[in-house]
Amino acid sequence: MRCPFCSSLDNRVVDSRLAKDGDVIRRRRECVACLARFTTHERVEEVALMVVKKDGRREPFERAKVVAGLRIACRKRPVPTDAIEKVVDDLEQRLQARGEREVGSSEIGEELMRALQALDEVAYVRFASVYRQFRDMREFRSALDKLLAERPGEAGVEGGG
Repeated sequence: MRCPFCSSLDNRVVDSRLAKDGDVIRRRRECVACLARFTTHERVEEVALMVVKKDGRREPFERAKVVAGLRIACRKRPVPTDAIEKVVDDLEQRLQARGEREVGSSEIGEELMRALQALDEVAYVRFASVYRQFRDMREFRSALDKLLAERPGEAGVEGGG
């Protein structure tokens, strides 16, 4: 590790601790050359996951895109930011644990919809309407009927259509 003060590569670890989430090790280091102290953070380098889109294109998995999509679905809903982060953390963990280098975008979308359904039904319907590209009210109503049918003691949507 290069010293940020004098650029020397000769340093020693003074203290190591796990960061609060346990995924990162925080190390305090001291440069042998100039005696300056600095902090480094170490994280396991994960295999780059590629997302296979519906048209066959491949692009790197981008956590920020997933979080942004969920935030849009949850806008003005009582869903804490921490809950959105946890959904994405859980998704990433499951995908990494599989050890595969590629995953279909449809699989990611379905997992996110299941998580949103448990988190907030309105956010789920918003996300589903974009993800499944509803073309008209019938498709939207069908999704609502299915959602209501899955709730204990509930029937389909009232009214005609």
